[in-house]
Amino acid sequence: MRIVLGVTGCIAAYKSAVILRLLQEGGCEVLPVMTEHAQRFLGPLTLEKLSGNRVVGSLFRDSSTAIEHISLARSSDLLLVAPATANTLAKFAHGIGDDFLSTLYISTVTPTVVAPAMNVEMWRHPATQSNLEILRGRGVSMVEPEAGYLACGEVGEGRLAAPEVIVERSLRILSRGKELEGRRVLVSAGPTVEDIDPVRFLSNRSSGKMGYAIAAEAQTRGAGVTLVSGPTHLNPPPGVELISVRSAEEMATAVGGRFARSEILIMAAAVGDFAPARRCREKIKKDRASFGTLQLRPVRDILLELGEKKRAGQFLVGFAAESGDLRQNALGKLRRKRLDLIVANDISHPDRGFASDYNQVLLLDPEGGEENSPLLPKTRVAAFLWDRIQDRLASRPVQVA
Repeated sequence: MRIVLGVTGCIAAYKSAVILRLLQEGGCEVLPVMTEHAQRFLGPLTLEKLSGNRVVGSLFRDSSTAIEHISLARSSDLLLVAPATANTLAKFAHGIGDDFLSTLYISTVTPTVVAPAMNVEMWRHPATQSNLEILRGRGVSMVEPEAGYLACGEVGEGRLAAPEVIVERSLRILSRGKELEGRRVLVSAGPTVEDIDPVRFLSNRSSGKMGYAIAAEAQTRGAGVTLVSGPTHLNPPPGVELISVRSAEEMATAVGGRFARSEILIMAAAVGDFAPARRCREKIKKDRASFGTLQLRPVRDILLELGEKKRAGQFLVGFAAESGDLRQNALGKLRRKRLDLIVANDISHPDRGFASDYNQVLLLDPEGGEENSPLLPKTRVAAFLWDRIQDRLASRPVQVA
């Protein structure tokens, strides 16, 4: 396995030497690329001697006849950039190729992993977060920075993740292969919206981030993925079929119509429980005396219906967003809806769940299996979930008529 290790200009550049060694211990050949600013923090000779390969640091110092950024991109199995500065992330997000590394990224078709490192305010800045969202939407894997003491003396998010974490994530992506090759996966995501009148509606706080991350991870692992999504601001993951819906009824129709052809269904959408009993055709005026009470009706329980229709071999996963009695409420849903696995998360914490980039989940299965994840970015929660689903599928091969 050949990994291009890109190093950019920040104080954490010195940790790239440790990352390089750990990659080699994992059986990888490492091809180092350093930006000119990175070379101000760490001499290229260090990575050159450790890797046994010449460090590439400029677009204009190659004496061969090959176009080096093209040949390097095509001869490697993964691009890892660690540390990745805010400047480099911005270049990657917007297709700016003004040095060797950014030009290499634009030429790369193999998986890309970035491990950001920067000051806490740079990390939190809307421009940086927007760039990260763009890259995630393109399938770039993020090893999110840790919170802690930073080189500037401040405390907060932005410290480069531990080298062991970066390397473990990179090797897992390299070895991932296509474990879900040939599987047909159906994922629901986002909120549902129930209109009261042409202006007002009932909905919930779901951003769709968890469901989109699950769909993207399944596609990366080789599955054919259909994503049925309520209204969100997210871009669909590359290679995933997107079906956009609005109401719970529309979601029930879209999911129900594709369920029979699917082997695995993950119902991550936050489907509303109620809808207005009657939708007004015109905007309700404030002075309308009759509008004193909003009458509601229950909507269809999509997962309950599908659990009753489930055939042998289909694998059904539900979500339980709870604010209390997490385990007991989740167990009740697991049994009542005939699920193979339920993903429960406590929405009472402001740093996880709805609208957050992070989540912490409890997995429960009908055989009494139980496992907690740590607090992780939703992209890593998605990988955690698919690892556990695959463990169960390995002992129970999916066969759909």
